[in-house]
Amino acid sequence: MPKVKMARKSTTVDMTAMCDVAFLLLTFFMLATKFKKNEPIMVKTPSSISQITVPDTSIMLITVDNKDRVFFSIDRKFVSTYNNNEARLALIDGIDQYKGLGLTNNEKVEFQNGASVGQPFSRLKQYLSSSVEQQKVMDAAPDAGIPVDTSADVPTNELAQWIRVARNSNPYLRICIKGDVNTKYPAIDKIISTLGSMKIFRFNFITDLEQVPPGTPAYQLAQEEKKK
Repeated sequence: MPKVKMARKSTTVDMTAMCDVAFLLLTFFMLATKFKKNEPIMVKTPSSISQITVPDTSIMLITVDNKDRVFFSIDRKFVSTYNNNEARLALIDGIDQYKGLGLTNNEKVEFQNGASVGQPFSRLKQYLSSSVEQQKVMDAAPDAGIPVDTSADVPTNELAQWIRVARNSNPYLRICIKGDVNTKYPAIDKIISTLGSMKIFRFNFITDLEQVPPGTPAYQLAQEEKKK
């Protein structure tokens, strides 16, 4: 008997379930994601040929704008030495106890979820209890910025106090200095001198990467690295 040939039909896949799952995941991430607040100042960093990359976690960032004002921040890494407390929360707890600021839980959470801070201790409580628009006004004020001096032993050097408490909160912090291209050198020198008086001699400058000039020793070294 001749064989009966079955008609060939193309395979169809019902995509309805996959679309439902995709939209459910999209909705979940839209509702659950917490966006990081914008930095209070904009800094145009100078360029360099350094190709050293900065890690994503355990960063202490000291920012200096074009008006020589200093802002301070650390990332939100959880620290095992502090019972897995979130690093920024541990930092503001330490600052509150050290300076006796009398911060409320809401004000600490505001710091925990915020960006860089650039206010002296005398105005920190007022800053954290203010609205976003009020904080923008305070950040733009000419007298904003963390007070800093050339020695960590000077009582008015509040940057040194932020650094001490931050390193207690997370001893693995890598210090990075981010200065504006128009920042005056004395402002950067105060930060370097503060770190030196605290016996801290390893830190990084954040810059924009530029092309290595041909013919320079750095260019030749880069070419040799590519050949390996």
